Amino acid sequence: MHHRYLLIYRFLLVNMVAAAGLAMAWVHGWIDRVLASDSSRISVLIFAVFLVGLTLCAWRIIQISDGLNDLKRAQPAKNGRVAAYLSTLTRVPEARRPVVAEGLKAKLYARASNVRYIADSLVLLGLIGTVVGFIVALSGVDQNRVADVSAVGPMVAQLLDGMAIALWTTLVGSILHIWLRLNYQILAGGTVTLVADLVARGEGDAV
Repeated sequence: MHHRYLLIYRFLLVNMVAAAGLAMAWVHGWIDRVLASDSSRISVLIFAVFLVGLTLCAWRIIQISDGLNDLKRAQPAKNGRVAAYLSTLTRVPEARRPVVAEGLKAKLYARASNVRYIADSLVLLGLIGTVVGFIVALSGVDQNRVADVSAVGPMVAQLLDGMAIALWTTLVGSILHIWLRLNYQILAGGTVTLVADLVARGEGDAV
């Protein structure tokens, strides 16, 4: 019974390990340090986008898992997507079956690719944070006042603030990108399995 939910178990395992790492970072004060150092709040935006992607990925994985479980039954649920596809495949002429199969592949892969796009956008947001950080750092440098000792302190403070924004946003975007990509790989693997099994089952029922 448990192997029927293998896809969901993999998803839970990856995210429990990652969540444990996040909890350790919070205990050691790294999360507070990020929030205190990133005055632009781009790191918060990156994390919010990550949560959207993770939620979408979880929903897609549940759908794929349900499809795989439904496909293993002798009679798939009548109102399910598996039954609808198998019904369509058995009704169309043999020459058109590859077209129907390709359409199904494109539809399922497109749904999974949304998660990959969100994961890749996390890196881009981190790079945007890097650029913003450098802008903040350099905007405080006044060449006309470099020799003024009283102006050096504020310039150095703004330089450090900008560098903190650049480094922390890059780090946060990269880590969350890896986290979401791991989940995407689980989704992509399940999607490939579902497509292959659907096509094989459909061809067998159509004969």
